[in-house]
Amino acid sequence: MSTVVNPDTGDGFDAPTPAEAYADAPDLRREMHEVMELGAIRDGRRDGVVTEPPPPDATAAERVYLLRRAALMDRMAVEDPAPGARGAAARTAYELAQFDHHHPQMIAGPHGPRSVEFDPSQRPYVRQEYAAWTAAGQPGA
Repeated sequence: MSTVVNPDTGDGFDAPTPAEAYADAPDLRREMHEVMELGAIRDGRRDGVVTEPPPPDATAAERVYLLRRAALMDRMAVEDPAPGARGAAARTAYELAQFDHHHPQMIAGPHGPRSVEFDPSQRPYVRQEYAAWTAAGQPGA
């Protein structure tokens, strides 16, 4: 008997469910605004108005941006699992996993980004990392 895996619910993955991972996350609208501001700061388009100053470490700042963006897209896909939302969540999760593969010192959870635990989706990896980041007091934010 095979285990059913479902990236939308987290079933079959050794990672927090969306409800567990995002229990303390800001509401979607606020998080969307803050992620857009972090992206603008990151890209040098303008000074942001995010309440916290960006971290002085550029690598940590990039990681926080990628993590928050991937978590936002995952949350949106959970709310509305249409193909476009699920595709955006999968893409941003993959980008975080690629970044973390090249910066393993930033991984906070028990499983690395290329762990078979997260096959066929990196979305539970995002939840693992977001939950660990939140539990650690959001370092780098």
